[in-house]
Amino acid sequence: MLPRHCTGPNRREALAIGSLGTYGLTLPQLLSAREGSGGSRPPLAKPKACIMLFLLGAPPQQETWDPKPDAPVEARGDMGVIRTATPGLILGETMVKTSRWTEKIAVLRAVSTRDSSHSSSGYYMTTGYPHAPIGVENAKPGSPNDWPSIGAVVRKVLQPQCKLPAAVTLPEVSANDGNLTWPGQDAGFLGRSADPWLINCEPEKGKFDIPGLALPAEVSASRFDDRRRLLEGIDHVQGSSDDRGIASKAFEMISSPVARKAFDLDSEDVRTRDRYGRSRFGQSCLLARRLVEAGVPLIRVNWTRVPGMPNNGHWDTHSKNTESLRRMMPILDGAYTALLEDLSDRGMLDDTLIVWCAEFGRTPKINGAGGRDHWGPVFSVALAGGGVKGGAVYGASDKLAAYPKDGRVTPQDLHATIYHCLGIPKDAEIHDGLGRPLPVTRGEPIRAILG
Repeated sequence: MLPRHCTGPNRREALAIGSLGTYGLTLPQLLSAREGSGGSRPPLAKPKACIMLFLLGAPPQQETWDPKPDAPVEARGDMGVIRTATPGLILGETMVKTSRWTEKIAVLRAVSTRDSSHSSSGYYMTTGYPHAPIGVENAKPGSPNDWPSIGAVVRKVLQPQCKLPAAVTLPEVSANDGNLTWPGQDAGFLGRSADPWLINCEPEKGKFDIPGLALPAEVSASRFDDRRRLLEGIDHVQGSSDDRGIASKAFEMISSPVARKAFDLDSEDVRTRDRYGRSRFGQSCLLARRLVEAGVPLIRVNWTRVPGMPNNGHWDTHSKNTESLRRMMPILDGAYTALLEDLSDRGMLDDTLIVWCAEFGRTPKINGAGGRDHWGPVFSVALAGGGVKGGAVYGASDKLAAYPKDGRVTPQDLHATIYHCLGIPKDAEIHDGLGRPLPVTRGEPIRAILG
């Protein structure tokens, strides 16, 4: 048993409690330890939700949402197009299942970061603020680039309404090859307690567990309760409020039957799991739907590298663009439409916004390796459900899908639209490290696509 102190735990003990890994705390058994405790509290109203599908490397707009069949061959490529459920709207030929769902989807065809580096453009798309300077690959976090991610803002604003963390990222962070993590995915100046909860997982593999969130056999329920009582004396710690907040939220999460239910993928019907696809991305999308049911307002699902695919299994198609699309799009197309269909069948789509996005787009011309390179001047984002008008297209690119023609959308505007759909007022504020009030976004919701 941990030592007890009349004056409360010291800083080291507090930090240990706040770190799930320090004592081997794991979710399933810890939840079992607390299941019979009899504690209860009034139910909380479920906020609206958003699932962000962030597609590492960036699919080409020309072969997805903004094909240019009349462009010269060096621009349009060698892939065809398909008609959709929306008259006059065409998509790239590999988006077969998505084409049937366009009446639920609004396409933004003139999104722009003007930044063609994964790291810095990814920062802009994730925080809603441009990186300073633009065009920096393998950028590091830190001032002046420490604006909080959209997930951190959601945690700061909506956490009081939620039993679980208000923002979750899975199944891993976005990073360049070599595990060089992009900046802007954490809470920045809001502090660690507002970090989105990162769930590193492989939900497609056998029995699904959350690594690092399970209680070892040698730690009994009584020992867990002792640690919780130790936490209750945390106000005596001369440490940061972040340390206290992290520790408190860790115990709250791992004590919750709601969390156990959310992560129990084995309870899903086999046919439902098959519909999403048995890929890491597909099962992560299914897990995101379950987290929405559990009341989590924002879930970011990152595309991860698919073994055996061209271009290291992500969408950075510097070579073999056509082969990459034809091999990887069935995974994305199947998981995306399964998510739309599943939410629709459950009556959840109207209250759940699905965002298909990436850090930028691809160049308007095919290169010598049969690929497309980085391109920040214009690309496409798709929104579905959550109060947006389906069957809509907002903005347009030029004849080569190279630059915005009209209706340019910035990441600030995209974030403002997401906050609107989540019910977060445009004038909501967060505070920086000096306590100064700041607006959650300086963008404007895209009214033309809102119901």
